[in-house]
Amino acid sequence: MTAANWPEGITEQLIPTALGLINVRVGGRADGPVMVCWPSLMMDGTMWRYQYEHFAPDYRMVLIDSPGHGRSEALRKIIDLKDCADLLVEILDALGVGKCVLVGNSWGGMLAGVFPAYYPERTLATVGINATASLPTTFESVWATALATYLSLHARMPALAAKAARAAFAGPTAEESNPEFLAFTDFVLNDDPKSVAWALRSILIGRKDEHRRLATIPGDIPVLIIAGEEDSQFPVHVVRKMADAIERSTFRVLLHTGHLAARENPDAVNAEIDAFLSDLPRSA
Repeated sequence: MTAANWPEGITEQLIPTALGLINVRVGGRADGPVMVCWPSLMMDGTMWRYQYEHFAPDYRMVLIDSPGHGRSEALRKIIDLKDCADLLVEILDALGVGKCVLVGNSWGGMLAGVFPAYYPERTLATVGINATASLPTTFESVWATALATYLSLHARMPALAAKAARAAFAGPTAEESNPEFLAFTDFVLNDDPKSVAWALRSILIGRKDEHRRLATIPGDIPVLIIAGEEDSQFPVHVVRKMADAIERSTFRVLLHTGHLAARENPDAVNAEIDAFLSDLPRSA
């Protein structure tokens, strides 16, 4: 998506962090509570366009290009979710933000799970979409290792990556009735394949079991976990297990929705987030 597709008033900046320069888009209501959106692997902050349009009248919106993605600096090492949580704090500090509502899909959803455990004092609430706190399955490890190895051999994203993304992101309903979303998954062809390979090794293949950490989240921090009925990457029972580990979390399942729910089915996702946040204090 080009800058011309965005509403007016959005600024972009590169913020220096321990993981390199991270590109951040900021807009929305300047004096509103802050909503930070962290994307899925192989996506950048532009995947949140429909959340931006919906929430910008009430929230200061911060859309992050995660390490190695979009306009952020290339990723060339193994990182973990603690590194991502630390990076988010660096970004909040650079923007002068105290607490935020963190919304994430897949990679971002995993981060939305652990962030309030690491940094409860920086968290108003979190929303984890299509996420997991479980170790990778054998199948995941095998195919993701093969994909990472293949991508690491290329200087430009190969066409096969678009097929892999469509298979991972789109469920049967999208395949049958959402051509706009299917076309959107070709976005991955813009990615740096070597960065994506490092991210696959880090976030997908190298992830840890985080259920015990999730159990340490203070009970007064609201957490919403959303699963997609048609998510082939993190099935409903896996996402439900993540929610069950978090005291007093809210769990929702979106019907006819796959892995990239925030982009595939934004109306339903936005409605769930609206309902969840309706009782939160309006303070930054």
